[in-house]
Amino acid sequence: MRSAVNQKDPDVANLQELLARKEALDREIELTKKQERAEAIAKVRALMAEYGLSVADLTGKTGPKAAAGRGAKVEAKFRDKATGQTWSGRGLQPNWLKAALGDGRKLDEFRI
Repeated sequence: MRSAVNQKDPDVANLQELLARKEALDREIELTKKQERAEAIAKVRALMAEYGLSVADLTGKTGPKAAAGRGAKVEAKFRDKATGQTWSGRGLQPNWLKAALGDGRKLDEFRI
């Protein structure tokens, strides 16, 4: 008499077969993603060419405001007349200004 553990049902795949199918499906999924992404990029490029659009048009960073974006220089608002050092008023106060304020001077004294 055979035990139930040793009997194999022909309709039930073993672990190795299931893992092989999973791996094949994962490869197919990745390939399909790449193909669909390439098709989407081609469509977007075609539409951009048709309507004369740029990447800046898509991100909304156009016109005078775009120049004032991240990394753009900001005009100085404070200056130490003795050294010529400046600060825009953004970010941390520079050490020269902290020291002057620590000595009892007022911020308005440095305003440009």
